[in-house]
Amino acid sequence: MTKSKAIMIGAGIANMAAAVYLIQEGHWQGKNITFYSLDDHGSNDGETDEAAAKEYWNKNYPMNNTKGFIARGGRMLNYRTYVDLMDLLSRVPSYTEKGMTAAEDTRDFDARHRTYDRARLMQGGVGIVDGGKLGLNNKDRLLLTKLMLMPDDKETELDNVSIAEYFADDPHIFETNFWYLWETTFAFRVQSSAQELRRYMHQMIYEFTQIEHLVGVNRTRYNQQTSIMMPLVDYLQKQGCHFVLNRRVLDWDFKDTPMQDEITVTGLEMENVTTGEHEHVDVDEDTAVFFTNGSITDSATLGDYDTPAPENMDYGAASSLWKKATEHFYNLGNPDKFFADRNASEWVSYTVTTKNHLLINEITRITTQVPGNALNSFLSTEPITPLGQKDVNTSIVVHHQPHFTTQKPNESVIWGYFLYPRRRGEFVDKQYIKMTGKEMLEELIGQLSKVDPGPVNIMEKKQAILDSVINCIPVYMPYASALFNNRAKSDRPEIIPEHSTNLAFTGEFVEQPYQMIFTEESAVRSGEIAAYYFAGVSMDKLVKTPRYDKDPKTLLKAAKKMFE
Repeated sequence: MTKSKAIMIGAGIANMAAAVYLIQEGHWQGKNITFYSLDDHGSNDGETDEAAAKEYWNKNYPMNNTKGFIARGGRMLNYRTYVDLMDLLSRVPSYTEKGMTAAEDTRDFDARHRTYDRARLMQGGVGIVDGGKLGLNNKDRLLLTKLMLMPDDKETELDNVSIAEYFADDPHIFETNFWYLWETTFAFRVQSSAQELRRYMHQMIYEFTQIEHLVGVNRTRYNQQTSIMMPLVDYLQKQGCHFVLNRRVLDWDFKDTPMQDEITVTGLEMENVTTGEHEHVDVDEDTAVFFTNGSITDSATLGDYDTPAPENMDYGAASSLWKKATEHFYNLGNPDKFFADRNASEWVSYTVTTKNHLLINEITRITTQVPGNALNSFLSTEPITPLGQKDVNTSIVVHHQPHFTTQKPNESVIWGYFLYPRRRGEFVDKQYIKMTGKEMLEELIGQLSKVDPGPVNIMEKKQAILDSVINCIPVYMPYASALFNNRAKSDRPEIIPEHSTNLAFTGEFVEQPYQMIFTEESAVRSGEIAAYYFAGVSMDKLVKTPRYDKDPKTLLKAAKKMFE
């Protein structure tokens, strides 16, 4: 099914990767590749709040305060596992560092700013928790070992099995440091898929032995829009690719065929969300369509220092179009598994921008670590789960500064999140989802005060910290954990569905053998596979995926760690 032109629905990292591989490995001309998308950063973001406020999902929710910066989220990289991502970044120039590729830029920065998290878990009455002691009992170890040793061809035994169901006879595991670390490092919830947990236990098994310090984590120089997405956008634009933004693709035209599973896209119906006008794009026989069929930041909305982030009930742009495709064909998965259960997928996060370093210096004092090393998770001192267990209240990431190229020397940026937004704060008696940016910051200061070793508690500096704030932006993301939702293996479509002549699915809602989702790695690999397929490049040229779960030394270290 070799083609010579491509339409990209969505301009996230998966489709950008596909375009790079089409040009470099398929020897396509960039002018034959066109992106239709709402924006050009996908889920890898980081920008000024003023810019974010003007984007599609936020334009109907005007904000009074648009100062400061916004990072709806961020992902930790890992060279050992993210082999396709690093290959992709080695193919494009850095956006900020002359004479370097984007990969060299990241390796250069990371080599001089190694991660060593000294305060990964913190708890009132304890301070810094010794996360190296995982707290597992023999039943925990048995069930985790069963996941680690489960072969790929048995994975369907975990179809529609949640993590809570897998450990139904072992609630103890949800009170262990292992769970607190795994839950907050990778954003698993008890409702999440046990099948996905198995994949993480396989692909990140070596991280099991060092998760309390995150020493295997690598980071980009700046936020991921600047350090990952902008190098790709800049390269593809210089290659002649077309970016048509502010477009929401609404529906498909498919070829009428005798067999109901034969998929040929012949046209696309879309809306110019700036003007409200509808447009139609024909798809000829020489054009492949690359479709990113889900986004974890779809329908996300922003608040500000004095305003909570509103709930946007839109099903999502990408997922709505995916659902339209499933109405035509029966072998394209089940989007409702991922986008119809917000209770299993929603988060709220917050980005704090300050005009001095008081807050960031206080966090450094309390956690005993400099910015750039931190993912600090604050454990409750009282039970907060439906099962009457302690759990994590909030987590924060203190970035190496500056996190944005336009950040002033006196400014600091900190990001945090609440994994369970319907829970209530301990210091602000509201559900997190209903808090203003100020209230989220007050909750954070309260959590810090519980673990503050003194001699002067941070609570005594609360007003000075509040006075230093430029903005604290809450973000409601209804689908942030959707890719972890409980599902069967068949609920995600294949990258190239059977009998498809010109349609490929890309991103993190596609099914790939062994790959774990919620990573740039799986997204990039999906684009790479789709590009090779339609460019007629041998799949033997795909970047080789390491299998640490089959390495005896790695497995032995993990087994030993279980008993610490």
